[in-house]
This record gives sequence, structure tokens and C-alpha cells, in this order.
Amino acid sequence: MKLTKMCAAFALVMGVTSFQAMAEAPALPGGGSNIMYIITPSHSNPFFKTEAESAAKTAKELGYEVKMVSHDDSPVKQSELFETAISDKAAAIICDNAGADATVAAVKRAADNKIPTFLFDREINEQGIAITQIVANNYQGAKDAAEVFVEAMEEEGQYAELMGIDSDTNAQTRSTAFHEVIDQYPDMKLVAVQTANWDQNLAYQKMETILQSYPDLKGVISGNDNMAVGAAAAVKAAGKQLKIIGVDGINDARDEILAGNMTATVMQPAALIAEMAVRQADQYLKTGSTGKSEKQLIDCELITIDNAKNLNNFTLSK
Repeated sequence: MKLTKMCAAFALVMGVTSFQAMAEAPALPGGGSNIMYIITPSHSNPFFKTEAESAAKTAKELGYEVKMVSHDDSPVKQSELFETAISDKAAAIICDNAGADATVAAVKRAADNKIPTFLFDREINEQGIAITQIVANNYQGAKDAAEVFVEAMEEEGQYAELMGIDSDTNAQTRSTAFHEVIDQYPDMKLVAVQTANWDQNLAYQKMETILQSYPDLKGVISGNDNMAVGAAAAVKAAGKQLKIIGVDGINDARDEILAGNMTATVMQPAALIAEMAVRQADQYLKTGSTGKSEKQLIDCELITIDNAKNLNNFTLSK
């Protein structure tokens, strides 16, 4: 019994010691240079361009040299860019990533080289390796848009869905939130689901085909505004008018809402979350802590005909 108690006590001490060691693990100091890498999807998308420019502007104001690059939603290219950042001994990596699973290894490699990664806009499927994951509340935003869509559809009719890139967590989150609202209405019938990879031109092509197959289509839900704007153009070219919702809050969607060609979108605060990632990186490098939790959710704002005129470059004036 005495031996058992001694073993238990020893195990308890070792457990506490291990916990303390983990809790007191040193912060990642950065690679030694003053370079901040900003890695995002293609800047041809206005959302990603806005967040990259916001991050770069903030980093420069804080005194960092900036290298702003795009992975073009390629995990392979993203991995190469992380390796370049490691070779450049980057102070930190600010990243809107190219895949919830595919990004994990790259972030780990950076951490192994003492370089902290600050993720924003898109999450990864692991915690404890990135310092922060700052994302817009896609679930909340998509549900808000879906509620407006149901009302505009008068709770009935055929509709189609345009989805983003399959590997993107946001695509799945938004679709799930859409359907948690819409599927409560049995007279609303989903007749077509097409993946358009966030792309406006591809969405136009997909929408043309859907309209030919379903002439009685009444509405479209879209995983982002680029696809929604492409769908709206196809609908207009076909001489029709449908209820269309998107997500992001780009200026083109604002203009389509004001013109009556779209019903609603939700604005993701692209500039804000990018700036937050950089400022938290700066604080972390200087103090060893961001003072925040790793996962941070920032609410989206619903954009309809009532407030669309106040939207500009992912900022909503009051």
C-alpha cells in the first residue's frame, strides 16, 4: 500500500510538472528577420485582395518588411511559400490558408523553425499549432442571409445552390447554415447543386445550364458573392429575375442588390480580421502572448436593400 501511494504521488508530481512545462513553453520568437509574410488566395478576388492589402498596410505601419504572396488555393504552392518564409527567417507568417487539412503540416514546419503562424478567414482542422485562428462567423452570417432568402421566396419554390471549393471549411460551414434554415420549409425544393469554386465566370456557366434544366427556378443560394454576381448576370441574360443571396459583402454584390438583381449578402469584415491578425502577431513577437484565445469569431453583418448603399470595401458605415 505504501509503495502504491508513493507511486501515485510520484505520478501526480510528474503530471503537474508536465502540465507546468507545457503551460510555460517558450513563445516562438520568429526566425530572426524583420520580414512578415502575408500569404493569401489570389488577389483577383476582391475579398482576398482587400485582406492582403489591409494586412500589408498594418504590418508596414508597425515597422515590418512585408512579403505579400498568393498560394492560389494550391496546397502545394502554399507549402513552397512556407518553405520560402522559413528560408527567409520570417518573423511571422500571416495566412489565409489553402486547406483545413493540407495546411497543418506547413504550420507545424514553421513552428519547428520558431516561426509563429497567425491564421485568419479560414480555419484548419487542428488546434495548438497556429497562434491564432481569426475567422468571420460564417455560420451566423449564412443563417442571417438564409432567413432573408426564405422570406423573399415566400417559403416556397424551386431553388439552386452554388458551392465554393470543396476543401474549404467555409464552403461547408455556409452550406450547412443555409440548410439549417431553409430545410425547415418543406415547400422549398432544392433542385440543383453545383460547385463553382468561388469563381464568377464559372458560376455564370453553371447558372446558364441550371436555368435551361429548371425553367421554373425561383431562387439561388451562393456560397460567396463572386458566384452570386455571376449567377445574377446569367439570370439577367436569360431575361429572368430570381431571388439570389451571397456571402462576403463585395462592392459588386452591393451594386447588384441596389439594382434589384440580388436579394442579400452578408459582409465579412475582411480588412478588420486581417489587421487583427497582424496586430496580434506584433504583440506576440514583442511579449510572447496575444492576450487572446486561439480561436476568435467575428460576426458578419447582413446587407439588404435597406443598408447596401452604406457598404464599401468590406466596411459598413452607419
